[in-house]
Amino acid sequence: MAYVIGAACVDVMDRSCMDECPVDCIYEGQRKLYINPAECIDCGACEPACPVSAISSDRKVPAGQALFADDNARFFDLPLPGRAEAIGAPGGAAETGTIGVDTELVSGYEAAG
Repeated sequence: MAYVIGAACVDVMDRSCMDECPVDCIYEGQRKLYINPAECIDCGACEPACPVSAISSDRKVPAGQALFADDNARFFDLPLPGRAEAIGAPGGAAETGTIGVDTELVSGYEAAG
């Protein structure tokens, strides 16, 4: 199992969670952060570090956030716009640096408010 990052992170990306992650499994898109489910060790260190409460266990995703749980995995499993191959599990965000592109869901997402 893994942790996922929901809608509250879109256009916020505080990055406090990245500092707390002991395995460097939180990657940076253009508008949102994503947790690699193949690299996450389910420790939960990232969850309390998030100032906007965007992080939850994939087993306890808040109502209305299920599409972001699926989308989080999609970020790693399918090629992103402008990329020929999926990111997969490269062994840590330090290996890739900022990805700089998001999934279609996040790219087109408009926050309520």
